[in-house]
Amino acid sequence: MAETVMGNVVAFLDKVGVYDVILPFLLVFTIVYAILDKTRVLGFEKVGGETYPRRNLNSMVAFVMGFLVVASSQLVALINEAMANVVVLMLLSVSYLMLVGVLYKQADLELKQGSTELYVFLFINFIGVVLIFLHAVPTENGSNWLTEILDFLALNWQRDYVGAVILIAAVVLFMRWIVGPGPQPAREGGK
Repeated sequence: MAETVMGNVVAFLDKVGVYDVILPFLLVFTIVYAILDKTRVLGFEKVGGETYPRRNLNSMVAFVMGFLVVASSQLVALINEAMANVVVLMLLSVSYLMLVGVLYKQADLELKQGSTELYVFLFINFIGVVLIFLHAVPTENGSNWLTEILDFLALNWQRDYVGAVILIAAVVLFMRWIVGPGPQPAREGGK
């Protein structure tokens, strides 16, 4: 890193453990707490006729899970690598949307909820996130799961079972496309 004031600050934060302890802990704590708070898995309490999630239990479970994650250096390394690549995917997605926004008129470019274009965009991003995490998870021989899967497919693509899996996946996707929901009728009330 360059010898600048900000470069030295980043290096100092790295030495202190901000990137290896504090940020992964905050990320895991926030995600776990949000999931527990939204799903109310640990129950809820009624106060004055209103139901509220048990935030004390949610925060304690999220706190413990955050510390368990940062206690494992392998999990922290996986989170650091995967999140960095997810940010790159997000930047690519935003850059693509900006480019599309420049090239099309607003009337031609509405991604409405339930539209095919929206689902295709979300599916491509989902596949990207899955590939990022497969690339981040190491195997026992020092490789990663994505490389192992691609090597397996490259070596066995002519075998019957690989062809059968590909055919079944293609048939399922085709059936989903054919049987999928058609245009939705307009609801009364303008919504």
